[in-house]
Amino acid sequence: MKLKEFILLGHSLGGFLAASYSIEHPDRVRHLILADPWGFPEKPAEHKDVPLWIKGISYVLKPFNPLAGIRVAGPFGPWFINFVRPDISKKYQMALEDPNLIPEYIYQCNSQQPSGESAFHAMMSDFGWAKVPIVKRIDRLDAKMPVTLLYGARSWVDHSAGDIIKEKRTSSYFKLQVISGAGHHIYADKPEAFNQIVLDACNYTDSTKSNTPMITGPDEQERDEPESDRNS
Repeated sequence: MKLKEFILLGHSLGGFLAASYSIEHPDRVRHLILADPWGFPEKPAEHKDVPLWIKGISYVLKPFNPLAGIRVAGPFGPWFINFVRPDISKKYQMALEDPNLIPEYIYQCNSQQPSGESAFHAMMSDFGWAKVPIVKRIDRLDAKMPVTLLYGARSWVDHSAGDIIKEKRTSSYFKLQVISGAGHHIYADKPEAFNQIVLDACNYTDSTKSNTPMITGPDEQERDEPESDRNS
């Protein structure tokens, strides 16, 4: 596309990759938007009270890629996806007439050679944690780069990294928002709120060509509608 500068948005693993790219190429990223990003906090110390059988299952499954079950299911993959995660189809039922399209799409995306999935597995230290979390590298992110970080209030993603990053970026534009009623897929659960946050970030970037550092207000609150921001 030959873009010299752009606003970069990443969701989940895409957030981890977007942040890593922004650290290495700060001259190209005008604004970093992170939507429920994976791989940001450090893995907590292992709890001694975890049952032995759970540790055993975790050990057995560790060598496998996260979506290996889809490929094992073969032609029953779409049914397997719908059985395990019926909520995914429900998120898009208002936009799609055929409820089977989403499971079929997910199956087709993940039924072939899992190159990207294998790369994700290589970056993991147990599911949910990165071997090299972003919080350990966030100090290398250009202090002038605006950052918008949003989480779903019901997401499985650990939100704690948001407050850590907020403390580290006190002299630059940093907006932290939690969307109430949204899970990991914020854009599907609360599309209006998500779109408004992205538009706000884009409008801010367009109005500040020099990326002048800016700190928003200190009050934080859970966000439900586009008007009620959780700013830091």
